Amino acid sequence: MNVYDTANRLAYEIQESDEYKQYKKLKDSVMSDNDKKNKIEEFEKLRYDVQLMAYTGESNDEDKQEKTKKLEEMYRMLVEDKQVKEYFDLEVKFNVLIADVNKIIAEAIRDVL
Repeated sequence: MNVYDTANRLAYEIQESDEYKQYKKLKDSVMSDNDKKNKIEEFEKLRYDVQLMAYTGESNDEDKQEKTKKLEEMYRMLVEDKQVKEYFDLEVKFNVLIADVNKIIAEAIRDVL
C-alpha cells in the first residue's frame, strides 16, 4: 500500500470521526455569531501571547502575571456561555485525537529522527 493512500485514508477517517464532526458543527455555529467569534479570537490571541511569553521567557514576571490573569478572566467569562464552553470542550477533545495520532506516527519513526 502507498503511504500517500494511507495518509489520505487517515485524513478521511479523521473527518468522519465524531470528534471532528461535532467540533466542526459547533465551531461553524459559534463562529457565525460575530460577537462570540470576536471574543474567542481575542481570547486565542491573548492565549498565544501568554504561551509565547512562557516559551521565550522574554517578558517580565509582572507583565506575564497580568496577561495570565486577564486570560483566566476572559476564559471564565466566555465559558459562562454554554455553547462556548461546549466549543472549548470539543476543541480539546479533537486536539487530543490529533495529538494521539501524531504520537503514534512519531513513535513509529523515532529511530530515524
